[in-house]
Amino acid sequence: MRALVTIQKAGEITVIPNSDFLEAVRIMGWQCVAKKGEFTAGELGVYFEVDSFLPLDSRYEFLRASSYRDNEYNGQGFRIRTMKMRGQLSQGLFLHLSLFPELEGCGEGEDVTEKLGVRKWQIPETAGGGGTIIGERPFGIPASDEVRVQSAPELLDALRGRPYYITTKMDGTSGIVYYIDGKIGCCSRNKEIKDEADALYWLPVYRYGLREKLAAYGKDIVLTGEICGPGIQKNRLRLSALEWYVFDVMDWDSRSYVSYDRMLEICAALELPAVPLEERGDSFSYTQEELLEKARGKYPGGLDKEGIVVRDSRSPKDISFKALNNDALLKEKD
Repeated sequence: MRALVTIQKAGEITVIPNSDFLEAVRIMGWQCVAKKGEFTAGELGVYFEVDSFLPLDSRYEFLRASSYRDNEYNGQGFRIRTMKMRGQLSQGLFLHLSLFPELEGCGEGEDVTEKLGVRKWQIPETAGGGGTIIGERPFGIPASDEVRVQSAPELLDALRGRPYYITTKMDGTSGIVYYIDGKIGCCSRNKEIKDEADALYWLPVYRYGLREKLAAYGKDIVLTGEICGPGIQKNRLRLSALEWYVFDVMDWDSRSYVSYDRMLEICAALELPAVPLEERGDSFSYTQEELLEKARGKYPGGLDKEGIVVRDSRSPKDISFKALNNDALLKEKD
């Protein structure tokens, strides 16, 4: 489960012009707006990442006007999202550790998501049903969930000087196709889906003829891609029909992800589209600020793109992270 809430140190604290009550606090690679004087640099606090859904609790009541939500997917609580306050970007919520006596003894970096009853904010992935769920995602088949660069700034140093590639983060829903021991199956991010021609998550198999192609390919393999188009999220790509863009290929026998070049070879052999490449280089040197600027921009249809994904060319899953488009995040309402 994603670590939505962690204990973190307050970093640099900066003044917000024309504000008597607020200041900007740096937490890892993020910036949060907090009450003036609440933190000193180096002091521990509780950091709630964007997309955290906080339970009803008197400690969070100050969020009611801006963040209270009540719907059939999540129930009642407070949604944390990217906002602007006094002209400053605020990405997450940072509260004083003293507010949480139940976290006594917890140290820096500790995941306290479950202790505070926080869940990930969920929105329906599709306008209709994705298909009939027949079980959990099979053991060993991983889900995709890229970490945001602000939450793991150490990855920038790890990738520095190494060959890299940057792809467009497509706006859709993750769909998995596996071929193992002669069996083909499809999954959403967390569930296995029944083989039905009209099931969203079986679209790749029926659209691209993968039942026959994977049998002919003859190797145990797991393909993960983004299903995009009408009825999925907000269809920012403005596609007229559903498409599937591959971004991960796992060799099942070795349980390892193949290199970027090998992924492209496999996609070509199976006649599958891969996620669009934005840039490739021999020596990564970007800063976080440069990546966040690069994450801005539009899809070909003219709407804000979701962002970018940055990876090591030789070992894509060893170093992999995303940078989201703040222009798009600021426009989110629900």
